[in-house]
Formats: sequence, C-alpha cells, structure tokens
Amino acid sequence: MCHQSVGLVSRAIEAKGVPTLSMTSAHSITASANPPRAAFTDFPLGHTCGPPDQPEMQRSIMRDALELFETMEQPGIVELGYAWPALWKEGARQPVDHRTPRYDTPQYQNQDDQAAAVGAHGVRVACRAAAPGDVPRS
Repeated sequence: MCHQSVGLVSRAIEAKGVPTLSMTSAHSITASANPPRAAFTDFPLGHTCGPPDQPEMQRSIMRDALELFETMEQPGIVELGYAWPALWKEGARQPVDHRTPRYDTPQYQNQDDQAAAVGAHGVRVACRAAAPGDVPRS
C-alpha cells in the first residue's frame, strides 16, 4: 500500500476511535501522507524495525514505537533515535553495476543469453561483432 493510502486509512481508522501507528524509514513521504502517529527510524528502506539478525534491537524499536500510543499528545512523526550499525547512506548513493566486464569483442552476460541469440539468429550472426546488413529481420 502506498504511503498516501496508509495516511488516509490511518486517519479513517482513528476517526472510528481506534488508535493507529505507522512505522517508517521514509520521513518525507510519510510527512506528506500526514498520518495521525508515526515512528521514524533512519534506516534503509525495508528495514524499518532494524537490521537482520539483531532481534534485541528490533524488539527495542518495537517497544519504543508502541510507547508512542501513550506518550504522543499530538499528531506527528517521532524519530526513535536508533542508528544503523554501519554507514549505509554513502553506499546507497553509489551506483552498482553487477554486469560482467565490457570488452571490445562480442560477449554475452551468460550462457543462456548466448544460447538464446544463437537460437534466434544462428551462430553466424549471434557470435560475432555485427556488420552492416546483419540486423535480423522478422
């Protein structure tokens, strides 16, 4: 469900007298949704309640978030103040290229790609550098 929908649903549920709490790692998006109550952790997306294999930290985050039902006196987003155990933001901003290295000679990402090209176009076209007129026509 998108963050905007979560804010709308939370407000509708709260209007019926049931308190809600959103957990988020996307502060600006959550702020635009304006939920009645939200707990923020500055963690990578998908890890709002903490890093994998750290159940003590995860339980602590959940306890602190649930306490907001008792301590928040007005709508808003509360930063819980936890720190991800490693520098993740710097790495998240670096593009990652998982492709194989590039060379001047023809190559395929893997054997399945090569087999598909040979099957579709024949070994004469698929396994060498393209020359004018080599474009397969369907």
